Amino acid sequence: MTTAACPLCDADGGHLVWHGGQLRVIRADEAGFPAFYRVVWNAHVAEFSDLDPLERAHCMDVVVQVEKALRQHLQPTKINLATLGNMVAHLHWHVIARFDWDSHFPAPVWAAAQRERERVQEDAVRARLPTLEVRLRALLG
Repeated sequence: MTTAACPLCDADGGHLVWHGGQLRVIRADEAGFPAFYRVVWNAHVAEFSDLDPLERAHCMDVVVQVEKALRQHLQPTKINLATLGNMVAHLHWHVIARFDWDSHFPAPVWAAAQRERERVQEDAVRARLPTLEVRLRALLG
């Protein structure tokens, strides 16, 4: 089911990395955060509890696979996981690799910046994403 005027029903929501029958993984274009991914449920549901137990397990398995791939390929300082839906009421999980050099660390990505962006560091992470995404697609099948 899709809903009128829902940006995650109308489009992928970012660079499509993988698309499965029930959900997809996208890389979001979030300035300052090159390894910002979303796991998006394909059907329009607002809350995680709208899914049945098997669907919830499948969704979380994909979230974990994305987290593991980020940790293995990028060695971030921390992974942030979040599902908010305040701006877009379509179920999606944020999976964000965080680094101690990023402009907002240790604050959340939605907080005020703590320092200037490290563009060289961001570019170095961005250069590693194609290999990470090939591996992620292989893991997710």
